[in-house]
Amino acid sequence: MRIIISPAKKMKVDTDFPLNMGTPEFMKETEVLLEYLKGLCYAEAKDVWKCNDNIAKLNYERIQRMNLYANLTPAILSYEGIQYQYMGPGVFKRSEFEYIEEHLRILSGFYGMLKPFDGVTPYRLEMQAKLQLGKFDSLYDFWGKRLAEEIFSQSDCIVNLASKEYSRCISEYVDNSIRFISCIFGEMKEKKVVEKGTQVKMARGEMVRFMAENKTKNAEEIKLFDRLGYSYNDSLSDDCTYVFIKGGKQYAGKGNEGT
Repeated sequence: MRIIISPAKKMKVDTDFPLNMGTPEFMKETEVLLEYLKGLCYAEAKDVWKCNDNIAKLNYERIQRMNLYANLTPAILSYEGIQYQYMGPGVFKRSEFEYIEEHLRILSGFYGMLKPFDGVTPYRLEMQAKLQLGKFDSLYDFWGKRLAEEIFSQSDCIVNLASKEYSRCISEYVDNSIRFISCIFGEMKEKKVVEKGTQVKMARGEMVRFMAENKTKNAEEIKLFDRLGYSYNDSLSDDCTYVFIKGGKQYAGKGNEGT
């Protein structure tokens, strides 16, 4: 089983992590993207990033002096978004770090796909960014099916805790040999499931923590998630979509052996 999550826009540097860091799988592609970004003028880079001047200036300066191999931070500790705050990797036990290193993958417009302990430097490049890089006019075109093929080679069961912007890199290439399970976190409003952005990010982070603490090995065990007031709703779910409702009736099933 592999779990996919999105990165966060805000990043920090922490070079004091005591364990060894790895090298991202797709560094050659990242080097190509960095060379492309360095070749842009400020206005062109800002157009790719779709951000205000303060953020654009910060990231333009970062690009000009960026070194992909020095002053690195483990990916799991470098992102500061809501999902990562609720995941709380900074207080993980060693066994929980070992679990996510094996099972968790972070999708990235710049790095492609990261293991938690891969060393990264702060960057800004969202997966939906438009660019003109040779024959490619988007990062979806640039990465193609490489990320999907890599994760499918590791497992035939993917638990999707990523946004649609990022999960698209994997979901578009799923075939009958792969079980792709998307987790939905919502509330019932007029007999409809309504998702709220911040709440979803919080729940995704808590789900990763839940899986790491419980050393979740198969998809059935995910249904026992019961944090932040969520519980699994069997009637709204199917084999490819697990729906968790806030304030819903607690799921009473037990984890069974499975994929």
